[in-house]
Amino acid sequence: MNIYREFQRLIPTDRLLAGDVTAHNADGTSTVDLPAGGTVRVLGQGVAVGSKAFIQGGKIVSEAPALSTYEITV
Repeated sequence: MNIYREFQRLIPTDRLLAGDVTAHNADGTSTVDLPAGGTVRVLGQGVAVGSKAFIQGGKIVSEAPALSTYEITV
């Protein structure tokens, strides 16, 4: 039994991202703007345009809370 491999199985392989839904497309996908400046097209239309969404594995997982973000330079 390899404890490190067991630990790795607990970590998701796809990162959980959050972004602003900007459009619903005719093919069942949504366009999402990411905070870092990128735009992605993901499966699902379960979150309204103008709201924030959690994205994982190329799909909308759920609606994300609209929280304020701050950037601090150290």
